[in-house]
Amino acid sequence: MNAEFDPSVGTAVGRSTPKLENREKVTGRAEYIDDLYRPNMLHAAILGSPFAHARILSYDVSEALAAPGVVGVITGDDVPAGRMGAFIKDEHALAKGKVLYLGEPVAAVAAETLEQARAAVNLIRVEYLELPAVLSPEAGLAPDAPILHEALADYIKVFDAGSTGNLCSRTELTEGDVDAAWAGCAVIVEGEFTTQAQAHVAMEPCGALAEMDAQGRVTLWSANQSVFRVQANVCESLQLPMSRLRSLTPRVGGGFGNKMEAHIQPLTVALAMKTGRPVKCVLTREEDFEIVRARHPFRIRMKTGADAEGRLIARECEVLLDCGAFADDSPGVMGYALLMSGGPYRIPNQRATGKLVYTNKLRFGAYRGFGNPQVSFASEQQIDEIARKLSLDPIEMRRRNLLQPGDGWFVGPKVASNGLSACLDAVEKASAWGRKPDAKPGTRRAKGIALSAHISGLLGTGAIVRMLEDGTISLNTGATDIGQGSDTALAQICAETLKVPVEMVSVASPDTDGSPYNWGTTASRVTYTTGRAVAGAAGEVLRQAMGHAAEMLDVPVEDLELREGGRIAIRGSNTDLPFAAISGRAHWAKGGPIVGSHTLVFDEPTHDPKRAIALGLPFPRIGVFSFAATVVDVEIDEVTGQARVTEAWSAVDVGRAINPRLVDVQIEGGFIQGMGFALYEEMVWDGPKLANPSLLDYKVPTSADSPHVHSIIVEDPEPSGPFGAKGAGEIGLNPVPAAIANAVGAALGGVSHDLPLTAERLLPRIIEAEHAA
Repeated sequence: MNAEFDPSVGTAVGRSTPKLENREKVTGRAEYIDDLYRPNMLHAAILGSPFAHARILSYDVSEALAAPGVVGVITGDDVPAGRMGAFIKDEHALAKGKVLYLGEPVAAVAAETLEQARAAVNLIRVEYLELPAVLSPEAGLAPDAPILHEALADYIKVFDAGSTGNLCSRTELTEGDVDAAWAGCAVIVEGEFTTQAQAHVAMEPCGALAEMDAQGRVTLWSANQSVFRVQANVCESLQLPMSRLRSLTPRVGGGFGNKMEAHIQPLTVALAMKTGRPVKCVLTREEDFEIVRARHPFRIRMKTGADAEGRLIARECEVLLDCGAFADDSPGVMGYALLMSGGPYRIPNQRATGKLVYTNKLRFGAYRGFGNPQVSFASEQQIDEIARKLSLDPIEMRRRNLLQPGDGWFVGPKVASNGLSACLDAVEKASAWGRKPDAKPGTRRAKGIALSAHISGLLGTGAIVRMLEDGTISLNTGATDIGQGSDTALAQICAETLKVPVEMVSVASPDTDGSPYNWGTTASRVTYTTGRAVAGAAGEVLRQAMGHAAEMLDVPVEDLELREGGRIAIRGSNTDLPFAAISGRAHWAKGGPIVGSHTLVFDEPTHDPKRAIALGLPFPRIGVFSFAATVVDVEIDEVTGQARVTEAWSAVDVGRAINPRLVDVQIEGGFIQGMGFALYEEMVWDGPKLANPSLLDYKVPTSADSPHVHSIIVEDPEPSGPFGAKGAGEIGLNPVPAAIANAVGAALGGVSHDLPLTAERLLPRIIEAEHAA
């Protein structure tokens, strides 16, 4: 979609404005954590645990302290007993008393050079008592399983988690009468599905730099998705008043959820406080794989029933998640996955339950899609399976069950904006769905489809807009741009509200000392949630400017209008005032500088207690849905079993595309990441040890693997969104694994129960199909 030639575009919204930081990045002037330097700075290295589960009996750091260049060493004995966590406060800054996964940081060294720090960290001696390890959720729930968190009952929990033993949390959602509904089904399908752990593989590994001033206040730069979550986590774990920590963000080289919660910021701050000097710590790629977080592996049992016309009547979904060693964002991921388990369909009777279990692996946490791709992999295949049993086309099957505008989502809110039908129509036409693709000799080829939805509204945010003395605009939101272009989109929203060119708007870097609160760059929420705050703050600036202009022109405010270029004029006349004149008066003569602020928290309830039951719901207020339909053309080599996507079509309803090119990029990037999850990527453990923690052994799609992705933007404006906008960051990924699995099913027959769909999994199915023929 090219909005540059669309007559409906405004001053800024709807235009494919280049990202504000493009020149800085292409000229190599962008600064990331590893580029930063402070005078007298030390470098840090981390000692990880050699055991998955063990008690720490003692430390001997004398050799490390005596090593050349070493200035300081910290262990669990040097950090307070504070605990951090988004949903359950269960994690220290460093391991204290116990280690819970192989590679968990147990000590760290600060030295004059990185080489000296890495040499010295190996001189630290730690005495352990190894304990039996829990390496799967099933093992964690066994009656005789060793308990990972003995003090779990005493941990602070921000929702009704139901934690006990190794059960981190449980969630149950019910609407209608599922048990009774099965009797009315003409066809029922049931199956078990598994999905694998996936590494984030952001271009930039995690890193942090901390410096303490003479008053004992710490400034912390880190690769993150929220300066405010960093501040909260560090201060909770180190038991610091939040006013003693300033959190900032340089450029961030991708996140995908990996940098939302804490990584090495707490231990970096602890080292800076111990040594009294600035300390920088940047993980190696291997460390980034082994000690941060990853996408959850899921075990899913799903059952779906429909009537003889293909209308869905009932669905039951049960999930079992590996939490890893710490809760992190896992309770939210599981709760959200259950909320999305029905898909964007009318299903009057649904039940979704889940258990999240602590294991002795690295923590699993937020990852683009937040549990949605995993449950969609199961649910969308069952839609196709029912369609086959009823001899219905997969698109027709979906069309008969689409969620309609004004319908309620599973257990909760009404859906105001819904372009799903238009998305389905768009991919059906663009992909020539009814025409079977031609297969080359020695290959099998078919198309597959899947639908999905994703939220945009969640938690709190704010914005401050200042009109500077010359009439240009300063925007400050606290939202971290992790490379997706949110700074640009928010600047466009601000510019559109004030009818000024985007070039007149500067965007401040997130800083807990000066930025308004923003929960984080996650959950596809920045354009919608923070965008609302930006529009509100800019609107307040306009209101004040109108008041000044009315006095300066001696007319009522009602007689004024805002014109392009940032000018306020008397309606029907050539008399106007530029923002510069208005702001000059405010700064130097009357009223004071023009500053607008707006804060909000998304407050639509997730659950309607009048029609549904919810237990252990981690997000009590969530909503505003984007929608997507994805079609793929998949070719499978009959000799090797290797599958590849030859072409793809993805239509996404984003409400209003603030910046169409940036939406295109999100759709394309989300597709490739989802394709990696479907076909290639898998973190593999050899017992407690991650066996492939490098890009030599962990396969990610490259440009050579990437098909042409036809991105189609559908706009069904969201009434509460800024200029009608909704989120676009994750929705393009969610349906991709399911669409690929459905294409494989169309080519080979049957259902794909396990991801990834590697050659080793597909070749036996080809052989079986040939024997059956």
